Amino acid sequence: MIKDRRPYYVKRFAGHLERWYTNHFVAPQMAALGSGHNIMKPWNIRINGGHIRVGDNLHVVTTSDRTVSLSTWAFEAHQGHIDIGNNVLLCPGVRLDCATSISIGDNCMFAAGSYVTDADWHDIYDRTRPVGNTREVNLAENVWIGDGAIVCKGVSIGENSIIGAGSIVTSNIPANVIAAGNPARVIKPLAHDRELITRATLFKDTTALNRDMAALERYLLQPNSTLNWLRTLLAPRRGD
Repeated sequence: MIKDRRPYYVKRFAGHLERWYTNHFVAPQMAALGSGHNIMKPWNIRINGGHIRVGDNLHVVTTSDRTVSLSTWAFEAHQGHIDIGNNVLLCPGVRLDCATSISIGDNCMFAAGSYVTDADWHDIYDRTRPVGNTREVNLAENVWIGDGAIVCKGVSIGENSIIGAGSIVTSNIPANVIAAGNPARVIKPLAHDRELITRATLFKDTTALNRDMAALERYLLQPNSTLNWLRTLLAPRRGD
């Protein structure tokens, strides 16, 4: 639809349903999931394997055709661990595949379709062997991974750095830079005289945040009626 036609009470109920689903079906699959999480359409997130830990205020956006996947692998000496900090954003189609260790700092953001892996997933010379070479991946605080970018095994990315859309990161990226390309290279540094505002700012006062978001939703959806919403579901018109 062009516009959200749901009445306010329907949208609020949908939010309660998503939180209930997350707490009853997603959280038990993780070793830890912090408070304040917001997983949109949580039935489209895929959790595979153990040792997945997530901090507070996780925000995940999923769609039916672009699921979000967090996977660890246990095979022989390999055991994957995914550790995600606070206030992290995962957009549709993000995948984290881990055979050793993927560590993600606070306030990191992953744009749609980005991918992080710490392994080759098959041996280079013996293609019958799974996993292959594996080296841990470390993303420092406030890293932003662009749309469709790939972060490969053994990579460390310094705090605040940005990886451009479609880039393939095969070697370490220092802090406070913008990097892009295949393979990714530093393009320019971030301005040292500009203040960096991280996602942590959003969650300084969660009570006020929730109150303001509810007021905004109520204002935006106020004109919507139950009958018109049902009509858009059963007989949509141009412009709906």
